[in-house]
Amino acid sequence: MSETDPIYAPFFGVIGAVSAVVFCCLGAAYGTAKSGAGICSMGVMRPELIIKSIIPVVMAGIIAIYGLVVAVLIVQRGQDLKKLDVSLNQLGAGLSVGLSGLGAGFAIGIVGDAGVRGTAQQSRLFVGMVLILIFAEVLGLYGLIVALILSTKTISSFDLLINIPLILCRL
Repeated sequence: MSETDPIYAPFFGVIGAVSAVVFCCLGAAYGTAKSGAGICSMGVMRPELIIKSIIPVVMAGIIAIYGLVVAVLIVQRGQDLKKLDVSLNQLGAGLSVGLSGLGAGFAIGIVGDAGVRGTAQQSRLFVGMVLILIFAEVLGLYGLIVALILSTKTISSFDLLINIPLILCRL
């Protein structure tokens, strides 16, 4: 830790790791619960489709793995987290994967519930449901990619301050 880095700098890195796991697991839990409710409802009408309909639950569970991977990468930075710029990068990485995982989990849950119920009534909807689930899963994957880039890159505080206006102008 240099003299310019505050003592609370590691806090941001730890919050990044926590937010990666917590938000991704919340999204995965919601997706699993909502899809599971649809599977249970569909299983009453068409019990032979239960195994085929487990796809949304599996895809929701993958979201939690994204958060775990990023949290492990953040924690492995160890002594680097004492630097404020590195720690803020890790916070950004954790929030990136966490919030995108939360959104992806919500999307998977809603699509999985409606898709499984619809597939029970019309089997031709299955391919469409799987495609929509893939698009929902990709939202979490985008957050993982951004988190991996942020987690492995070190930006100096000076570069960060110079580039913030440029980044905001692009939004």
